[in-house]
Amino acid sequence: MSRLHVEPFEVAVPPASLDDLHRRLDATRWPDVPGGAAGPEGSWQFGTDDAYLRDLVAHWRHEYDWRAHERAMNAWPHFLAQVPGPDGVDIPIHFIHAKGKGPNPLPLILTHGWPWTFWDLADVIGPLTDPAAHGGDPADSFDVVVPSLPGYCFSTPLPVPFLTTAQVADLWVELMRGLGYERFCAQGGDWGAIVTIELGHAHADVLHGIAVTMPSFPGASRGPHAPEDLLPGEEDYAERTARRLRTASSHVAVMGTDPQTLAHALHDSPVGLLSWLVERRRAWSDCEGPDGVRDVERRFSKDALCTLASLYWHTGCFWSTERMYWGRVHVPWTPRHDRTPAVEAPTAMAVFPGDLIFVPRKVAERVANIQRWEVMPAGGHFAPAEEPDLVVGEVREFFRQFR
Repeated sequence: MSRLHVEPFEVAVPPASLDDLHRRLDATRWPDVPGGAAGPEGSWQFGTDDAYLRDLVAHWRHEYDWRAHERAMNAWPHFLAQVPGPDGVDIPIHFIHAKGKGPNPLPLILTHGWPWTFWDLADVIGPLTDPAAHGGDPADSFDVVVPSLPGYCFSTPLPVPFLTTAQVADLWVELMRGLGYERFCAQGGDWGAIVTIELGHAHADVLHGIAVTMPSFPGASRGPHAPEDLLPGEEDYAERTARRLRTASSHVAVMGTDPQTLAHALHDSPVGLLSWLVERRRAWSDCEGPDGVRDVERRFSKDALCTLASLYWHTGCFWSTERMYWGRVHVPWTPRHDRTPAVEAPTAMAVFPGDLIFVPRKVAERVANIQRWEVMPAGGHFAPAEEPDLVVGEVREFFRQFR
């Protein structure tokens, strides 16, 4: 068994950090926004809507209660581990470790993405650890581990320039072994999906299986696809992916090319940070109404958006959250083996209609050991935060076979 140095951890932002945030919000220099925005998107067509952002900043400054959300976070047991990383460098990893309440809990690691935090998984922890208290079968309980990705929130400071998703997968194996789990389950979305798929590729021997909400399988084409590769309902997958990725290009271009340039601005400006994060929450979530207009608050309350920005702001982590994009662009993926399929671990894919990437099942099956494939009725890129019940149901159903 791996030996890790693990200490209990408490989320506790210093009062001086809150005071500094309030001072900066009060001193915001707002731009003179040109008028005349047209179309159903209003001024959102240019990026974050100025009027909406002003209203949200006022909420953050005058109504939002960070301490209340801090208390909610601390209702779960938090820890900080020093996990051996590349070249022998220890990587600080913050995580929630909630033990299951059932006869035989399965160990499960849940991995978030960007611009997420560990707290985007808050609503699935209780149902997964204590299903009986949430209308489920106690036999479906899990020991849940929710780490912050390296360089995110309390997994800071990042002591290396960047880490690849493959290196993060290696860290997760070390972490789970250090917690006493020689074999475990894994689930994730966005970067979390890619890290989880890396686990299914490189570490299938220590996994029961993996479940993901984004089909970033190595070698799975995003299109165009041959007609024989398409099941009913998949005919527009290539076009849908191209359309959705148009809203997911600017951050990749900047953060994958010169992330530190942007980091200096958003590390210094809480309003700039909030604008950058909220625009992506709106663009990537399933928040479109019957009128075709996207409203981020159909999915995320003002408090939820302020908690997201507060976690990034108070930990000063924005610069290090960007670095995985740089690694993705500059370090080509190298397979650990040449066996087929590349992703050997039993795999479940949940397709959420408002996500960013869509791959036909037959295409995915060529590169991954797909054993479950479910198309969800609602939800977007931030599935555990948008549709936690659907995510919980999928995790319970898929991993039940490994008990």
